[in-house]
Amino acid sequence: MRGALSGLTTRGRCLLAAGIAAALCSVVLNERDLLRVAVFVVALPLIVCLITAVARVGLHAERHINPARVPVGGRAEVALTVRSTGRLPTGGLLISDGVPYALGGKPRFVIEHLPRHTGTQLRYAVQPMLRGIQQLGPLKATITDPFGLAEFERELARTSRLVVVPRVVPLSGVPGGSGLGSGDDGSIRLNAGHGEDDAIVRPYRQGDDLRKVHWRSTAKRDEMMVRVEESPWRGGTTVLLDHRVSGHRGTGARSSLEWAVSFAASICVHLHRYGQQIRLVTETGSVLVSDAGDGSHSDNAVLDALAALQPIHQREINCPADPGHGQELIAIIGAATPESVGQLIRYRTRGTRSLAVLLDTSAWGSAEGPEADPHGTATLLTAAGWGVTIARPDTPMAGVWGSVCRNSSKRGDSMIAGFGQ
Repeated sequence: MRGALSGLTTRGRCLLAAGIAAALCSVVLNERDLLRVAVFVVALPLIVCLITAVARVGLHAERHINPARVPVGGRAEVALTVRSTGRLPTGGLLISDGVPYALGGKPRFVIEHLPRHTGTQLRYAVQPMLRGIQQLGPLKATITDPFGLAEFERELARTSRLVVVPRVVPLSGVPGGSGLGSGDDGSIRLNAGHGEDDAIVRPYRQGDDLRKVHWRSTAKRDEMMVRVEESPWRGGTTVLLDHRVSGHRGTGARSSLEWAVSFAASICVHLHRYGQQIRLVTETGSVLVSDAGDGSHSDNAVLDALAALQPIHQREINCPADPGHGQELIAIIGAATPESVGQLIRYRTRGTRSLAVLLDTSAWGSAEGPEADPHGTATLLTAAGWGVTIARPDTPMAGVWGSVCRNSSKRGDSMIAGFGQ
């Protein structure tokens, strides 16, 4: 009974107190009519409170999210089914579902009458604007009586998970020779069956050791060619995502980090659909997703990993080994110092294809302290044999990807492409 009385509203408590006061006055004044009124006034909130408490017990609800995985800016529909399983009809029902601020306002529904053993369908939509693992719920019901004398709250359903994945942009084309692993383009491999030495050659680049010049191929092509030291072949492509807080600018969905996450997702999904083996790693060398070699992982594995990815508070890029593991590497890098970039260059040989997308983070917003110069970083990477693209927020991702593909097939020292300069 004490639990039932806890649901009395301020109006109900005032009415109960007035009834008790009237009963005392009737005894003092010896007024039987006043006593009858007092009994009715006291009994009314007690009976209403008891009936409302019983009605609260007989409620059941379910929540269904369609789809359970939605891209940023997409739309998901939430369906609520509320049923009454008690002996008494339920009315004056206020339904509210817990929705995070990132998904919009908190939905509320009023059910005037909920008959026994039947249910009602409630629907609302969410449109997430920021990726992440979001929790919907708990679903709560507030039950009141028509007089407003009693009110009870009950949790009908626990939380449900909604995965907000990064936005995937359609891309076209692949880097020349993509997925070949160590070595250069297959188009310039020379086979012994054609009368040449069994060697892999490529055009000379500034800084190459002259002792590796392949004179026979140089004479045939009328272009200086050098031998490429063969490494153990490992096919596939590794996508590196720099997610340091210090390496990015901007806030929310328009930050450079969210741009980088969306671009990494687009690359992985695009190359995977071309049948390539994909590895997704961070700037620390941590593996987020790795293809076992049989194409077993799905696009959802990549998207889910990126949806849950949180920025780290690390100042510099720190790779203890080659993040590409001998594969082709596409690195998406934020603001980085020459020392940080040196960590990537250190373990990557010239014979292994390395491509970088440098974000001009100053275009996403200002920050305290000196800004890293993307052009200086690009020059450093290019000198080490990398193909470099500088990206800005006003450039479509498809255009940035097209530049990456062009840089993969360029020869010589000029391999920098920039946008919006």
